[in-house]
Amino acid sequence: MQTVSIFVDVQNIYYTTRSAYQRNFDYNRFWAEVTHNRQVVNAYAYAIDRGDEKQRQFQNILRAIGFEVKLKPFIQRSDGTAKGDWDVGITIDVLESAKDSDLIILASGDGDFDILLNTVRDKYQSEAHVYGVPSLTAASLMNAATQFTPIESSLLL
Repeated sequence: MQTVSIFVDVQNIYYTTRSAYQRNFDYNRFWAEVTHNRQVVNAYAYAIDRGDEKQRQFQNILRAIGFEVKLKPFIQRSDGTAKGDWDVGITIDVLESAKDSDLIILASGDGDFDILLNTVRDKYQSEAHVYGVPSLTAASLMNAATQFTPIESSLLL
């Protein structure tokens, strides 16, 4: 049975699906699709913690599906800008998981991950599949993936 590790950049998926389709991502359908006939090694959903009750409920739904939810505090800078991405954390977890996984699945459109996927494919011979909104996913990320799956209506609520 193929082993799989799943990584979801929650903020990226939320904003890209809302921007492109004005709809939400269907995490249950995604889970069913990516885990079918596969053994899950790791499944992480990376989110920003704003201390909001609705977000906590959503995070509990992700946990019930099977994800380990990793939270980082939302940081509001004094100049009004905000900080809250998981790029380094996702990268470390993917590199740690790749040695035990036949397949890495990344749900994100962030082009910063193209180097990571090339490394995983070259160093560990793992397949690297990307799920992203086509119009908002970096071409470099799609090119670095073994397979790109567009997030379209079948993966939306």
